[in-house]
Amino acid sequence: MFIGIDPGRDKCGVAVLDAAGDIKFQRVIPTDELDDVLKTLAAEFAVELVILGDGTTHKAAAQKISAAGLSMRIVDEKHTTEEARRLYWKKNPPHGWRRLLPTSMQVPPEPVDAIVAEILVRRFLEMTT
Repeated sequence: MFIGIDPGRDKCGVAVLDAAGDIKFQRVIPTDELDDVLKTLAAEFAVELVILGDGTTHKAAAQKISAAGLSMRIVDEKHTTEEARRLYWKKNPPHGWRRLLPTSMQVPPEPVDAIVAEILVRRFLEMTT
């Protein structure tokens, strides 16, 4: 199992994926809850590695990961937000009048940080296979 984290100042995207890429957990959490969420996920899943994005506040998140006794790798976050927006619309196709607008012109109605965390794990898995 792999935990992906998209760190941010106020919120973090968190996703747990297995080696096959199946999502087991995915949420956006307040950054100040990251310690507790890491401990809970590590206890619930047999976590092999935490994949951390190199974006905003990643150094503070890295300290929390180390304090939880988990191993980690840092992955480049370049273009993950754009990729997450596209993936959001793939998973949640627009309805009503919104389906008439190109999704590239729309902003998802909720944060995509958890999808970014998923993408970070998938990038890592692609690099290692």
